[in-house]
Amino acid sequence: MIVNGLLGGLIYVIMALGFTLIFGIMRIVNFAHGEFYMLGAVGVLILFGGFGVNYFVAVVAAGLLTGALGMIAERVLFRSVVGEEMPGMIMSLGLSIILQSIVLLALGPEEQTVARPFSGIWRIAGAVVPWDRTVVSISAIVVLVIFYIFLKFSRLGLAMQAVAQDPTTASLMGVESGTIYASAYGIACLLAGLGGALMAPIYTIGPYMGQNPMLKAFVVVVIGGLGSIPGAMLGGLLLGLTESVLSTLMDSTTALIASFGVVLLVVLIRPNGLLGRTVR
Repeated sequence: MIVNGLLGGLIYVIMALGFTLIFGIMRIVNFAHGEFYMLGAVGVLILFGGFGVNYFVAVVAAGLLTGALGMIAERVLFRSVVGEEMPGMIMSLGLSIILQSIVLLALGPEEQTVARPFSGIWRIAGAVVPWDRTVVSISAIVVLVIFYIFLKFSRLGLAMQAVAQDPTTASLMGVESGTIYASAYGIACLLAGLGGALMAPIYTIGPYMGQNPMLKAFVVVVIGGLGSIPGAMLGGLLLGLTESVLSTLMDSTTALIASFGVVLLVVLIRPNGLLGRTVR
């Protein structure tokens, strides 16, 4: 129960980090984020399931390709609506429908599966833990650590934080906002793609598989605070553990009701979320 909760929470964190990174820097609510998650899973389906590429190589390649597509989408579609929340939201909704339709035409409406690269179980304190979920959890932690190091210690990561906090001052200090926008959107899509790629062997793959993760990512960033990266981490883990516990003790419907009940409660008590709204 706890392991499943941590796995779900870690994937929610990866999704929510990308979502909140885009909002924190570009002020765009990216409702196409779930479709980039889906594209990552489709990449693993093609590379690992179709061509037999090593699973980890396929995951990294799918994530990088998704990130590259994100950078193209930012330059072609979103650059002109940076800072304009409503036009950006409409643009992202249109992009999500286009991506769903393309995958629907390419793969068809039937959901597909990928063979699990790892089999077997191990036990800890009486709990039975599948190896595939363990590997996914460890991989998700590695992704989060790399992202944290990048954001806190690299020049580009520091520049992203500067643009998020004050784009005018950052521009005066020589930070090229266009480069930051493209990088932020690309890295956010890279994270979403990695999340989908890691989960590809565990869940079925289809054109609409990104809707639920997108919804959960939105819940996470509302709980943690739009634009808050620590809030996304906290919210993702809380949501994952809460869903796992309630789904085990009760049922999935109760867990879903509780998730949105928490959102309503947070919005009523702390409209800016648990940890505020600024990327830091």
